[in-house]
Amino acid sequence: QVQLVESGGGLVQAGGSLRLSCAASGRTFSYYRMGWFRQAPGKERVIVAGISWNGRSTYYPDSVKGRFTISRDNAKNTVYLQMSSLKLEDTAVYYCAAEGSQFGSGPYFSSNFPSWGQGTQVTVSS
Repeated sequence: QVQLVESGGGLVQAGGSLRLSCAASGRTFSYYRMGWFRQAPGKERVIVAGISWNGRSTYYPDSVKGRFTISRDNAKNTVYLQMSSLKLEDTAVYYCAAEGSQFGSGPYFSSNFPSWGQGTQVTVSS
C-alpha cells in the first residue's frame, strides 16, 4: 500500500498559478502511473492529469489542456501539478492517486487507482 500526501493548495485569483505536490511512500514509486483528480462540490471526481511510470507520457482532458502540467521526480517519490491561467471553474479539492498495477497503460480510470491522498483545496477567486 502506498501513502500519499498532497500540499500546495490555497486561494488564488483567476488567471494566477499554483503548484501542487504529492509525496509518496510505502512502495516503489517509479513503477506506477500517477494521476491528479479533482472534485468540485456536488460533482463527480474527475481526472485532470495523468503521467506514466517513467514520466514520458502524460494525459490531460480538454478542460485543462494547455494550462496544467503534470510531472514527476522518481528520485524524490513526488508528483507535481503546475496549474496556470486558473479559472473560477478550477475550484475544487484536488487529489493525487496512485494506480494499483505496475507499468500501467491505457485510459486513466479512477477505479484503477486504489491509493488516494487526503486532498488539498484549490479556490480560484474573481
